[in-house]
Amino acid sequence: MKKDTDTVRFEVDPANLPSLTDAQKTELAALAAKPESEIDFSDIPPLTESFWRNAERGRFYKPVKQQITARVDADGLSWLKSQGKGY
Repeated sequence: MKKDTDTVRFEVDPANLPSLTDAQKTELAALAAKPESEIDFSDIPPLTESFWRNAERGRFYKPVKQQITARVDADGLSWLKSQGKGY
């Protein structure tokens, strides 16, 4: 049985990423230099017109919202409310 203590977690700060190793830089350069004609796309299914006809943008995306309290002038609040539902 797996316990929580068996799990190792790492957090990466996107603003402070570790440097690439020389081997990683060499591999990326080789991939960038490879012509597209040498790339094997056989394991990627083709996207048909019916796929794009039924596609939905952002179907599962729901932005995280947080409730806040703010004090604003009455005229500012009137303007916000005049913008419609969800002001």
